[in-house]
Amino acid sequence: MTKVDMKKKSKESSLLNTAFEFFTTKGFSKTSITDIASKAGVGKGTFYLYFKDKYDIRNKLISRKSEQVLTRAADALMKHTGELDFEGKFIFLVDNILNQLEENKSLLNFISKNLSWGVFMAALSAPSDQELNFRDAYYQLLSQSERRIREPELMLYMIVELVSSTCYSAILYSEPCDLAALKPELYKTIRSILEQFSE
Repeated sequence: MTKVDMKKKSKESSLLNTAFEFFTTKGFSKTSITDIASKAGVGKGTFYLYFKDKYDIRNKLISRKSEQVLTRAADALMKHTGELDFEGKFIFLVDNILNQLEENKSLLNFISKNLSWGVFMAALSAPSDQELNFRDAYYQLLSQSERRIREPELMLYMIVELVSSTCYSAILYSEPCDLAALKPELYKTIRSILEQFSE
């Protein structure tokens, strides 16, 4: 990577980090492009070299932050030394993701308010600076399964929707119960979904 490329990457990262800080503390609607550019130490015109508007930087942030969470989970699974079957590996990934979100509630709040399936799929498909990406890890997991899974993206969609809709309140407000109490029931339901999609 040339010095010019490194400088561009640095400016883009600075804008993304600053936007995330503002969006999670001040709120999306109360944050202006001028706020982001000024705190990042660049001109407002420079902002538009990287992003179309405030919605574009928000969507790229969601994609980037989601990918980081998913990639950490996939990396943890690859480093796991215990024996796990397909269902066990899938539950391991979900458990790791939930633990990350429980540790970083502002990230959960930001992602869950703005996450859509399209943005989630963009995070899965995005070219990554990291050696490992979640999409590859997911399809590798499917290929290593002793079962054939039909409609793997539909299955993932249903599990993502289930996890995100049930865990948000459990993590942030301990409602209807805390995450520790929810996990066993959630994992039974995920196992049932995996069974439904197995041939």
